[in-house]
Amino acid sequence: MRNVLDRLPFNPWWLLLPLVLLFPFLTDALLGRGWVRIGDFALLYIMLALGLNIVVGYAGLLDLGYIAFFAVGAYTYALLGSPHLALAFPGWLPDGVHWPFWLVLPVAAALAALCGVLLGAPTLRLRGDYLAIVTLGFGEIIRIFMNNLNAPINLTNGPQGISRIDPIQVGGVSLNGMVEVFGFSLPSVHLYFYLFLAFTGLIVLVSQRLEHSRIGRAWMAIREDEIAASAMGLNTRNLKLLAFAMGATFGGVSGTLFAGFQGFVSPESFSLMESVMVLCMVVLGGMGNIAGVIAGGVLLAILPEAIRHSVVPLQQMLFERVIVDPESLRMLLFGTALIVMMLYRPAGLIPSRLRRRELDKAEEVA
Repeated sequence: MRNVLDRLPFNPWWLLLPLVLLFPFLTDALLGRGWVRIGDFALLYIMLALGLNIVVGYAGLLDLGYIAFFAVGAYTYALLGSPHLALAFPGWLPDGVHWPFWLVLPVAAALAALCGVLLGAPTLRLRGDYLAIVTLGFGEIIRIFMNNLNAPINLTNGPQGISRIDPIQVGGVSLNGMVEVFGFSLPSVHLYFYLFLAFTGLIVLVSQRLEHSRIGRAWMAIREDEIAASAMGLNTRNLKLLAFAMGATFGGVSGTLFAGFQGFVSPESFSLMESVMVLCMVVLGGMGNIAGVIAGGVLLAILPEAIRHSVVPLQQMLFERVIVDPESLRMLLFGTALIVMMLYRPAGLIPSRLRRRELDKAEEVA
């Protein structure tokens, strides 16, 4: 079946585009508006997973602190698009700062990229477990930094977070209200869905161009054998820093969109568990394959909510009480899914052709 799809003169995934465009309307009618909001968060996670796929899937650099770049983007918009800075600098900024979203977005992306370079620079000689530990520490440092930077100057408002963030506006129209488009009344969650879908499509396009470029091939050479890549004349130092910067940029963009969508950010949204979830999306979907990463993002973003909405009523119906907490069950299912995937599909749900060939050769040798 896979060979038949590979011979098609067009990308078969384009057949899903009409269904994706109609997703908010179908979901709103069948399941309720709350599930459209879940779809919005799924797109944010897909953007994060695509950014981490550059670092892990293309360059082979294990990053367990990727959610830190998500936090950088979110807090950048929270500070530059809300009245919060009036608390820190009442004399200078009595009304806070209210930069428009389209001005904050490149600033947040640039700051996230800078943080990616700052993370990558001291880790250039590290590999495997050591790199994972350092990046994990970086992610926790950013979260603790946001959690404690409320004194002596209240920049982040500590664990209380920052609220009253300005909504995203497109063409002078706020996405936080109902908008009439071609005679259809679109609620806020629908508008944000299409905005996130547009950014997801842009990130997919950039990822595809990077994958098939000289830079993408150089990243894959480093992933397979860094010593051989260096011996062939590749500047592994700059290429690894570029991978960290590009992945961080996508994380910063996603964080900016998240802050505008939520209207509130706090350190609780950027825990280690979020980094692990994004990494699971990449690994379960298929490292190095954009379609696989998207599939993993959709699956792991929607599955926890499906469990949360079904497990409690099912337990109450069968046992008249809740025996297993949905959060504990979610972790159990994550662990089980990882074990099953590593045993039966080690390359992921939709693996890249290169990784599939490598694993097939390894099985033949074994």
